[in-house]
Amino acid sequence: MSNVLVISAHPDDEILGCGGTLIKHSANGDKVYQLFVSDGESSRDIKKSQVKKLINKRKQCAKKSGAIIGAIETYFLDYPDNKLDEVPLLLIIKSIEKIIKKVSPEIIYTHCAQDLNIDHQIVHRAVITACRPLPGKSIKEIYCYEVLSSTEWGLSESQNSFNPNFFVDISKYFKQKLEALKMYKDELKPFPHPRSLEGIRVLGNYRGMNSGFKYAEAFSVKRILK
Repeated sequence: MSNVLVISAHPDDEILGCGGTLIKHSANGDKVYQLFVSDGESSRDIKKSQVKKLINKRKQCAKKSGAIIGAIETYFLDYPDNKLDEVPLLLIIKSIEKIIKKVSPEIIYTHCAQDLNIDHQIVHRAVITACRPLPGKSIKEIYCYEVLSSTEWGLSESQNSFNPNFFVDISKYFKQKLEALKMYKDELKPFPHPRSLEGIRVLGNYRGMNSGFKYAEAFSVKRILK
């Protein structure tokens, strides 16, 4: 049994990127924890009173979604949405380190560096720094996931793009992943937007074809210690 921590910039990234894998961890008896760095709403051009309501609503969605995937605990750092580049990186790193110390995860899932979204990029950098392999650290594995409407929109050069080298069969858990995503119904868009239920199915099938499964999630391995 392992402690698993998924670290995401915004609530919904965790399900888009590795929801099926997290459900599989829970089904196998692992303890899953969620950490969200940004509030996911405060960049919207609306009144502050409305933003607070949206932030609280998004948190409730994250908790409901977390219940579906079997998350033990959900943590929120409440940094401003799409403005993590204005927050001292050291502050973000230290905030993440506190949760890592509390949870003692063996396995970490987070964003890849090539995403278009600036919050994703900074979370990746902060996580890798917070997870540096010092003596006594619990972390043995770090994986980076892809997020539709950010990873594929990064338009990086081929050598810097998301190139998965680890695939997880989520065929048995794909329906449950969609149920978890439906908790974030305000974030879902109509097809052909990639962040649509159909777009998510397409990616799941595509990653399945990459690896010989019906549905799969793809990852870039950052570290495995044995």
